[in-house]
Amino acid sequence: MAESTKVLIPETFQGGSSFDIAGQIGLIWELIKAPLIVPLLRVGVYVSLAMALMLFVERVYMGIVIVLVKMFWKKPEKRYNYEPIQEDLELGSSNFPVVLVQIPMFNEREVYKISIGAACGLSWPSDRLVIQVLDDSTDPTIKKMVEAECQRWASKGINIVYQIRETRGGYKAGALKEGLKRSYVKHCEYVAIMDADFRPEPDYLRRAIPFLVQNPEIALVQARWRFVNADECLLTRMQEMSLDYHFTVEQEVGSATHAFFGFNGTAGVWRIAAINEAGGWKDRTTVEDMDLAVRAGLRGWRFLYLGDLQVKSELPSTFNAFRYQQHRWSCGPANLFRKMVMEIAMNKKVTLWKKFYVIYSFFFVRKIIAHMVTFFFYCVVLPLTILVPEVHVPIWGAVYIPSIITILNSVGTPRSIHLLFYWILFENVMSLHRTKATLIGLFEAGRVNEWVVTEKLGDAVKKAADAAKNKPAPKFFKKPKFKFGNRLHMLELGFGLFLFFCGCYDYVHGKNNYFIYLFLQTITFLICGFGYVGTIIPSS
Repeated sequence: MAESTKVLIPETFQGGSSFDIAGQIGLIWELIKAPLIVPLLRVGVYVSLAMALMLFVERVYMGIVIVLVKMFWKKPEKRYNYEPIQEDLELGSSNFPVVLVQIPMFNEREVYKISIGAACGLSWPSDRLVIQVLDDSTDPTIKKMVEAECQRWASKGINIVYQIRETRGGYKAGALKEGLKRSYVKHCEYVAIMDADFRPEPDYLRRAIPFLVQNPEIALVQARWRFVNADECLLTRMQEMSLDYHFTVEQEVGSATHAFFGFNGTAGVWRIAAINEAGGWKDRTTVEDMDLAVRAGLRGWRFLYLGDLQVKSELPSTFNAFRYQQHRWSCGPANLFRKMVMEIAMNKKVTLWKKFYVIYSFFFVRKIIAHMVTFFFYCVVLPLTILVPEVHVPIWGAVYIPSIITILNSVGTPRSIHLLFYWILFENVMSLHRTKATLIGLFEAGRVNEWVVTEKLGDAVKKAADAAKNKPAPKFFKKPKFKFGNRLHMLELGFGLFLFFCGCYDYVHGKNNYFIYLFLQTITFLICGFGYVGTIIPSS
């Protein structure tokens, strides 16, 4: 007789009418919690605290430096040779260098007239200025409109060239590179790059070019962005807060301490010789501007940021446009870091201190750690510690450090200080996408080279509103059409539900009162998940 085999299965796992799924899940949770979940979560807490400390030290360092810069550093006009370029009575305009202005665009129906008009209105001798409109549009109607606008300005005596390509190879980098190959460009010494929604003031070149002419070691003069639609909606106000910190602190500190920072891709003037020496435009990542800046910086070129030289521009006011932009801005730097970290480390032309600054501060902390710690610590690890009370997060890591970092981040936009708390919640939501994009860039996953041009609305919303006011009221109200499915974002909704569950659990069983933060963060995730953020454009 065969012996009966005794199976060691807990009674609660055995079938029966009293089978309780919730009980089974609870038992499994208790079985794996102590040997697996608790140690992993403790590691997550330690790693998160280390990242938070790195970001904290970086923010405090930059805060101290920017205070010293504002109080004691000399103005750029005093630190560098600077003398305004004047017309000579005998030589006429020949003492002005020939400047190329490049305006890359792609299906920019709403803003093409603004950017072309601003470039044509620059106060610079017309015989020393070449304007190049690099149109990669795929819409034939828009192409004709842009070409007609160029012809209109050309008829007024402006030296403007309309240029198209057969394909969009290399996207913006490819267009800029192709533009520099034209025969007439060999007479140009400098190139100003303006995206389609940027509108420089007439004196822009007169204020920027002298720094390049009189300081041969300078490769780039970067202006600050100013946003014409910052008050359009809450989404644009949130962006203004983030970008104002970037310009007020990060760019200023980089310029003052290392004469290095990331080129913002627009509103800057480059020395063409520096572009060529650095190897020209490359399309290996979606941040061709940062790629060029790093390569030029490694060859010893210096950069200058002018905070008081400002160029008006437009912020993306629809949530989808903003998400695509943030994907590109987060994925590209991480991918560039992967490609260039060894090249930077082995470089012989710059100091060890500058290499450390570029690798650790510029790339690792600001472009990678800053995104990851915000998401993993405050949206994953901290909520999970509520479900696992055996793991403790110190109060300095959960409250004090993020509070100080947030206060330091708010210095760029004092007028929005009352929005600071909501800005924190919104940035936590966006950290989900930035972290995902950063990981895609580091591991070169599927969407690593995805390039979606940021949609610009220009005055379209205002015109539509004005038209609606002037239009006679219809007899029957016609409800605007919204493709609701296009506005649903499942990642945000999923994390919203996860945080809601953690908040409810903390309310019932917790002792730290994290549920207040978790419920507010849940609301923000759900608002974004249902697409009720930014300007909502009805379908026609």
